[in-house]
Amino acid sequence: MVKNVTFKDAWDGQADCRVCALRESVLFAGLNEGDFEHIHQPIDQYTLPVGAVLYRSGDSGQRMYTIRSGVLKLVQYLPDGSQRIVRLIRSTDVTGLECLLGKPYQHDAIVLQETEVCSLPIKVVDNLSQENPTLHRELLNRWQRALNEADAWLTELSTGSAKQRVARLLLRLVSDMESSECELFAREDMGAMLGITTETASRTIAEFKRRSLLVESRSNHFLLDVPNLQRIAED
Repeated sequence: MVKNVTFKDAWDGQADCRVCALRESVLFAGLNEGDFEHIHQPIDQYTLPVGAVLYRSGDSGQRMYTIRSGVLKLVQYLPDGSQRIVRLIRSTDVTGLECLLGKPYQHDAIVLQETEVCSLPIKVVDNLSQENPTLHRELLNRWQRALNEADAWLTELSTGSAKQRVARLLLRLVSDMESSECELFAREDMGAMLGITTETASRTIAEFKRRSLLVESRSNHFLLDVPNLQRIAED
């Protein structure tokens, strides 16, 4: 489902834009109302079901995306046809930034949990970034955040034992969250995130459940024993 939201509506706070990720993420915090008055291209607001594709690797992108809620995976495909999940995109994250450099999308962006996104025309963001130093700095911050996240996936989630990798992934899922509750992904996806087999991911999760490191609070949602998971992750 697509809902068309004008930039004027976003500024006025209609369509819940005043409290959405677009505003809270401070991507546009440096703009004043006069900046918005010169913008006529709309934001498209999507709600995407599990398994939907936001964009594909190699597509010529004309828009970038800010995530209001949900989780997407960024996927690369190896020469043997297998997939590797290189990053997760979550609420307040921005994806598709490579389009600002005129490059095609670098990954497949696929929905893991029902996701609501706002789609922003690249031309608008590019023009504003040139005219507004604050927005330009924030875009650079977004690049740095994405780079830091990519580095973390390489150093934390691709090294160590399977138990360490799973523990680190679980801890990342609740980082910056008020609750220690998280929703687990399919074991195939977990294996693709961590560079382990589906069977190893399943066995590790089963062991963590037996040890009460994961306690099911509702269907496929689990409360984490954060202190003990941290001990495993750091061993």
